[in-house]
Amino acid sequence: MADSLQAGQQILLTGRLLSARDAAHKRLCDLLDRNEPLPVDLKDQVIYFVGPTPARPGRPIGSAGPTTSSRMDKYSPRLLAMGLRGMIGKGYRGPKVVESLIKYHAVHFAAVGGLGAILGKAVKSAKILAYEDLGTEAIRELIVEDFPVVVAYDCHGNTVYPDK
Repeated sequence: MADSLQAGQQILLTGRLLSARDAAHKRLCDLLDRNEPLPVDLKDQVIYFVGPTPARPGRPIGSAGPTTSSRMDKYSPRLLAMGLRGMIGKGYRGPKVVESLIKYHAVHFAAVGGLGAILGKAVKSAKILAYEDLGTEAIRELIVEDFPVVVAYDCHGNTVYPDK
């Protein structure tokens, strides 16, 4: 799938995403450092950098706006090496992440910051998979329908950011 996506392409994602932010990324990499198994299989998955707000009655989550992607830069190459195929956040990625996207044929999608309430409505179900103690930063399985993103960095080294 990643090989056919091009920087600037707008798509609607439907299916399974994982959610994780800084604290969960750190824990995953700490496990890898100790050669311990991860609590979730990252192979062929997409991680959304989000810490959703609490759900209103009848909804799986609340607002679900993207977190600044560069906060995960120190962890992303390691997780891409484990088979992660995509990430969703906002803003630039560092050179090591871009190199890893190319090496592992993965993509980085951008979701629009400030649209958290709208993005949250695209989430049809949410289930905590790991690190419940992290609250909104727990790793969740999100089932999404028509979740709007733009390919910000493709697996060929192209980006939508003009000065990168």
